Amino acid sequence: MKSITPAVREGAFRQSAYTLPEVMVGISIIAVMFVTLYLGFTQGFAVVQASRENLRATQILQQHSEVIRLYTWEQLTNGTIPSTKTWTFYPMGAPGSKGVTYTGTIQVAAAPMVDEAYVADHRRVDFTLTWKSGNVQRQRQMSTLVSKYGLHNYIYNPQAQ
Repeated sequence: MKSITPAVREGAFRQSAYTLPEVMVGISIIAVMFVTLYLGFTQGFAVVQASRENLRATQILQQHSEVIRLYTWEQLTNGTIPSTKTWTFYPMGAPGSKGVTYTGTIQVAAAPMVDEAYVADHRRVDFTLTWKSGNVQRQRQMSTLVSKYGLHNYIYNPQAQ
């Protein structure tokens, strides 16, 4: 007894499987998609980390530019302000996991003024903060002017009228 397979059935059986080149092209497309997805996530997390570090540095600079206003004129001019200081991002962490370490410097110098009458009563305070993010050394800087008698004496003086 000999069985005969219809022609329609034979053609469908031969074309139902993929060839090796088709499989390799499909696998390579999927591999490229996964690598692209991985790189996208990696770059996204790196940008978020850099933004966090930059924001923390800006907060530290802002805080210390406000604290400088609490010093008296004598403390500001005779060098009692600490010139360097270090901060960690997570100070309560374990000794090996305190996070990013920020190193700040404070420099007090004569203010760059046009009018020579006020030069002795003003100081420019420069705050510089550096930290290492991965293999990149980053730096932010902020400056402020401080006057001996405060701003009110230079803006409005009732005795001058």
